Amino acid sequence: MKKIILIRHAKSSWDHPWLADFERPLAERGERDAPQMAASLKNRGITVDLICSSTAQRAKQTACITAEVLGYPEKKINWEKSLYHASEDYLLRFIQSQSDQIQTLALVGHNPGLTELIRTLGVKLDNLPTAGQFAFSLAIDHWKELSRDTCSFAWWDSPKKKNTSPFTFHK
Repeated sequence: MKKIILIRHAKSSWDHPWLADFERPLAERGERDAPQMAASLKNRGITVDLICSSTAQRAKQTACITAEVLGYPEKKINWEKSLYHASEDYLLRFIQSQSDQIQTLALVGHNPGLTELIRTLGVKLDNLPTAGQFAFSLAIDHWKELSRDTCSFAWWDSPKKKNTSPFTFHK
């Protein structure tokens, strides 16, 4: 069984308004939330075979923090500029193109693409918050088989998660 963990970058800083969006680093809150959320993955016993990340600064920082906490070598992170503000269709095709040797894939990216991908895969979600994590279990052997019909909600988490779920699962 394959697993996908979708991770939205942690909160970015707006302290330097002259920076291009791509260059914005994590805010203080993001620097606090990213390691806490990575620790949440570790506490769940999550190990990843591959981390893919957007090359935007805030996503890179989130991916590096996540990798460090999980004991995943930073040099093995797959840096993908094309994940920067990628659409849900692109994200779906990107995941479907992964090597079948990978069992657990973590993808660090941006909204609205991540939230829209979650919806495409059958979960009605208002918004994946910054530093939020959303996981699916997949009843497939080959990534190319990923679709709404082959995935199931596994869990979700965020720094401000409430006891009530902000979504419903639709097949």
